[in-house]
Amino acid sequence: MQNGSFNYCNLPPWVIASRHFNDNPQRLEIQGVKESNRFFFDKLATLDSQEERALTFNDYMSVKFQLHNWQDQTDSARKSIKNSYLRYLRGWMMDSNSIEGAVLKRWVESRMGITPTFHRARTANIHDEAYFNYSVDVMKGSSRTNAIQSQLDLLYEYCQFELPRKYSQKTGILLYRGTYDASEHDVIEQINKRNQIVRLNNLVSFTSDEERAWEFGSTVWEVLVPLCKIFFFNDLLPGSILKGEGEYLIIGGEYQVRQVMCTVST
Repeated sequence: MQNGSFNYCNLPPWVIASRHFNDNPQRLEIQGVKESNRFFFDKLATLDSQEERALTFNDYMSVKFQLHNWQDQTDSARKSIKNSYLRYLRGWMMDSNSIEGAVLKRWVESRMGITPTFHRARTANIHDEAYFNYSVDVMKGSSRTNAIQSQLDLLYEYCQFELPRKYSQKTGILLYRGTYDASEHDVIEQINKRNQIVRLNNLVSFTSDEERAWEFGSTVWEVLVPLCKIFFFNDLLPGSILKGEGEYLIIGGEYQVRQVMCTVST
């Protein structure tokens, strides 16, 4: 499936989705997010504690999107405000093909310009039935909350603020993905027996724990992921719903993957 022709990012979709970008990553920014929230990011820069910055982020999101006022609203408005970005992360954790998963994939599609290749079924192009069904899920999910795309914009930019502090002097980290059907991904190039260039879905889960990756499939890939293509990671927020799983949500596109050999201990 081809990428979109436009996005809300500082680089075009075809660059962000390319394998060459992963070899030479550049800073990605969602247009206008840091500028319109500059006082918040200036405040974060004064805080030395990661936990304090995370609490400040939660407080800022609560105030900016009125998430703390959900109990004071009518039934319909109450549900819309209560269903914050945290609900969508939980939904992804349960099932990446859920309605919540569709909303997260649409964020990548609209902001980065990278279209999904799978949601419940393979999506060949924007005119096929699978893409239509995905769009229906997006509409259902987006109607459940208040300004969810803007919430996700801030979540991504906050994640990008934290990553250089967590991984200083690095532009990328090794992550792992287990799959039971490696053929569900498009193989762009077979480099050798264990190395391929594959096109991943526009948003995918990885783990920092190689052993845990084997719990999710009989094939495990090792991938060097640029920090700028990490949308969310397990311990970004205090009491994170993904904590303890080493899970990372990665913006997709073309990646070089190396198949990890299974070692059986005796």
